[in-house]
Amino acid sequence: MSAMRLAGKTALITGAAGGLGAEIARRFREEGASVFVCDVNRAEGEKTAASMGAVFLTLDVTSEESWKAALSSVLKRTGRLDILVNNAGINIRKNIEEMDVDSFDAMFAVNVKGPFLGIKHSLPIMRAAGGGVILNMSSICGLVGHRYTNEAYTAAKGALTLLTKSVAVRYAKDNIRCNSIHPSTVETALVQAMLKDPERRAERLGEVPLGRLASATDVANAFVYLASDDASFINGVAFPVDGGLTAG
Repeated sequence: MSAMRLAGKTALITGAAGGLGAEIARRFREEGASVFVCDVNRAEGEKTAASMGAVFLTLDVTSEESWKAALSSVLKRTGRLDILVNNAGINIRKNIEEMDVDSFDAMFAVNVKGPFLGIKHSLPIMRAAGGGVILNMSSICGLVGHRYTNEAYTAAKGALTLLTKSVAVRYAKDNIRCNSIHPSTVETALVQAMLKDPERRAERLGEVPLGRLASATDVANAFVYLASDDASFINGVAFPVDGGLTAG
């Protein structure tokens, strides 16, 4: 059996009560990391954390005080933070002509301000420990305009892509790597419900050269790789997990 790639590492994962965040947390645990499952949903988050021997922390990513409290708790329990995964995100599915300003602001608060605050308060902790890894959940919509996705989501994920690169070049001197991961449509329960219409599903499958949707494990495996020492020279990269969608 191969050695666990994240043994001895401590990771904080936002939006980890369910979906992709929970799968990332599960894979990190399998690879030996100590994991903090963070979410606004306490009931689901506690259940998810308990199922894998992780610790749950309540975290509202839009609140600076909430970030400070969560990171303080991590330090009290483990004395270190090696990996920050900014996974929490929302998508209010309205096009630019239909979207009200409050919805736009809410999307930027979670999808951009959340990672901004997490990075801001994690950097000093990682620097003091001699390094770390920051991984941001972007999307193919952070790389290209996507005909099936609203403009506000694309704008937010595009901002996160460039935030990633900015952090990567500034803090590499502190041995802190920062990368973004860009999935295409992922086969989650929410997506299965959304793509019940066979025509709509065929549209999404038709844009992926590999001819299938991404699985949650496909995405989580990319996070494991980029968090591990196997990726020690990978920094500032926008890493697609998209079956070739953005290659065309």
